[in-house]
Amino acid sequence: MNATIAFLEQHWDALLVPLTVIGFTLLLGFAIRNSVFRLLHRWSAGTASKFDDLVIDAIRGPFMIWVLMLALYLGAQTSRLPVRAQNIAAQILLVLFILSITLVCSRLAGMFVKFYVGSFTSLTENLARIAILVVGAIVILNTLSISVLPIVTALGVGGIAIALALQDTLSNLFSGFYVSLAGQVRVGDYIRLDSGEEGYISDISWRSTSIRSLQNNVIIIPNAKLAKATITNYNLPEQSMVVPVAVSVSYNCDPQLVENLLLDEGKKAVGQVPGLLVEPAPVVRFAPGFGPSSLDLTLYCYVRKFADQSLLQHEMRKRIFARFRQEQIEIPFPTRTVYMHDAPASERSKRIGA
Repeated sequence: MNATIAFLEQHWDALLVPLTVIGFTLLLGFAIRNSVFRLLHRWSAGTASKFDDLVIDAIRGPFMIWVLMLALYLGAQTSRLPVRAQNIAAQILLVLFILSITLVCSRLAGMFVKFYVGSFTSLTENLARIAILVVGAIVILNTLSISVLPIVTALGVGGIAIALALQDTLSNLFSGFYVSLAGQVRVGDYIRLDSGEEGYISDISWRSTSIRSLQNNVIIIPNAKLAKATITNYNLPEQSMVVPVAVSVSYNCDPQLVENLLLDEGKKAVGQVPGLLVEPAPVVRFAPGFGPSSLDLTLYCYVRKFADQSLLQHEMRKRIFARFRQEQIEIPFPTRTVYMHDAPASERSKRIGA
């Protein structure tokens, strides 16, 4: 402690200028940050997008760190340190500055993908961040005068062994990358695989795809399996879909009257049943047609999305049942007619003889 005080007393004039430069730079940077970011926040408040707010917040945090790095650099350059020491300090501060800029740009790249890429997944976000980090690492190596070529060559030779060892992992990675870029399945789509799994896609990661079922369970499917599967996407080419409601009536009923009643109930339900669309209008078809004990008709309604079909069928069946009771339309039970007749006398004698 005494040695430090003695050193400061002897060299206070050598430290005065660097410390003054550092202090002045910090105060100036603090004032610039307050004024500039106040204007930026005022500007972003008038825009509809939230991305500019996130960009401003992402830059505001490390701004004073960059000012501190600049202050230390200017302080070192105005000090009486040897030129070699000044150069080393400048190089260290430059590397730290590039690293900080790289981390901020990586974060901004992830936010950009999240806001502006149509099919956002964690895989595309991570790939964007990794790409920025790789570019930053190359710039840092070049700053330190380290050649990138030997590193790339070593990675190329070792990459063959890594690819063989991680064959399944790489298969899932590239399958996930293909699924994300193809746009045939997107986050939020309701899909059904040929193996029976179905639900909403919640995320596509580097290894697997997460699907949330209607029972609110999560199904994890490897990306390689998803890429090879036959998929039914209920959100393409559009979310709206037709929902059939099967109805059976007695053979004593008039099919035209039943059709009119079904159309009337379908039109009344518009605006009352959530998800039911006005256009296209409900239609009725005399299909499957003639059943074993009933006339079978089908009411076709259009809903906004796949999840609306269960509620639609539930409500329409209740309405149709109440209307049929009111109009005395019979809903038949399955029946079978058995005809019994006496066997001829010759057959009866044969059976008795046997």
